[in-house]
Amino acid sequence: AMLGRVLLLLFLFGLHRASAADIDYCTPAPVGSYVEPLRFLTAEKAQYIAQAFGTPIYVYSMDKLQTQAQAALNFPNAYGLTVRFAMKSSSNAAILQTFHKMGLNIDASSVTEIARAVRAGFAPDQISLSTQDLADGFEEWVEKGVKINACSLDQLERYGRAFPGTSIGVRFNPGIGSGGTNKTNVGGPASSFGIWYEWMPQVKALLAKYSLTCNRVHTHIGSGSDPAVWVRAANLTLGLVAQLPDVSTVNLGGGYKVARVATEHSTDLQVVGKPVRDAFVEFYRNYGRMLHLEIEPGTFLLANSASLITSVRDIVSTGSTGYNFVKLNAGYPEIIRPSLYGAQHPLVTIPSKPNPRVCSYVVVGHTCESGDLLTPLPNEGSALGARPMQEVQLGDLVVVEGVGAYCASMSTINYNSHLQAPEAMLLTDGKVALIRKKQTFEQLLQNEVPLP
Repeated sequence: AMLGRVLLLLFLFGLHRASAADIDYCTPAPVGSYVEPLRFLTAEKAQYIAQAFGTPIYVYSMDKLQTQAQAALNFPNAYGLTVRFAMKSSSNAAILQTFHKMGLNIDASSVTEIARAVRAGFAPDQISLSTQDLADGFEEWVEKGVKINACSLDQLERYGRAFPGTSIGVRFNPGIGSGGTNKTNVGGPASSFGIWYEWMPQVKALLAKYSLTCNRVHTHIGSGSDPAVWVRAANLTLGLVAQLPDVSTVNLGGGYKVARVATEHSTDLQVVGKPVRDAFVEFYRNYGRMLHLEIEPGTFLLANSASLITSVRDIVSTGSTGYNFVKLNAGYPEIIRPSLYGAQHPLVTIPSKPNPRVCSYVVVGHTCESGDLLTPLPNEGSALGARPMQEVQLGDLVVVEGVGAYCASMSTINYNSHLQAPEAMLLTDGKVALIRKKQTFEQLLQNEVPLP
């Protein structure tokens, strides 16, 4: 009996010695695997920011924002150009102020976005509203100079009742759409955005009923749209404009493809812009109208202009036939795009171990959701996709790249009661400015009203 107890103790001691440190969490990535690099941060700068402000934290590059804004301002045009920042992509006041100084105007998607833009320094007449929900109070902003694009027949009717005898913009669905996924496609018969192009007679009837002048036509077919489809949609839009003789401004939206990872391709604005410019010239020849062009970039301006610095909280394995999972202290609340769209974002290790190996990892977030996945297969938000990365250790930093657009602004903040992450700006002189403080626990609870 004594011998049996001794053997059992030795066995248990052996199990204890076989700790996590004895498990190799690195499945070597295939030879030649491409490891994504940092974009604008250095390892030293990322470590400094993490120590100064904690993680997770978004970091925007002022230099990148200005460079992309200037590229948009250089979009080919025949008779004038207005660039409107699609502020839904990232609506922090510091970003709005940066683009305001660059001469951009605003595309707002809600009445509240109008108020935020005005607070950041934009004049009401620099703002255009295209919205799924024309909320109460829009009349006050119209009186101050905000431009409205009616996105449905009911919106056109409501505007006409409130402001008969004035001018209005109309957003049409041109009959085609194109997006990086079906969830970002906002044109064609499966989309609710804009007035279906076949309802032109109804549009004209409402314009006549309220003595309205349609001086703007707006279309937008999707985010991450195919360049060829975008140009085709532009030509279809001009066909609609030809039926409305008072239109002087054409807004073709945005949605230009931006490559976040090496396997993707970005849209060249000069390439897609030239045939559109030529189409405007041809329109002038045929109809005698010099049309002013508007575009509404969001992703183009911001996608690769920000990084999310995170920390490795845990590493787990499901054995030789499973996966090695890296758990970050960020996920759904900070970057939902991979889970929602199957979007691909570079993940870059800042290793503490010298000469790290290149390993295949599935990277997941910090919420209690199996779908909180940062490395899905392309366009498949729920399918695991192992990613080649430099070997990570507990506590290492991992930088998620390409998070400038539709991440902080599309956050599921406070899920699992995680606090909203702070945001910072890397200035052109190399200094770092905090542009949003981390949410406090008190702020998390401040609007809750306990039962009596």
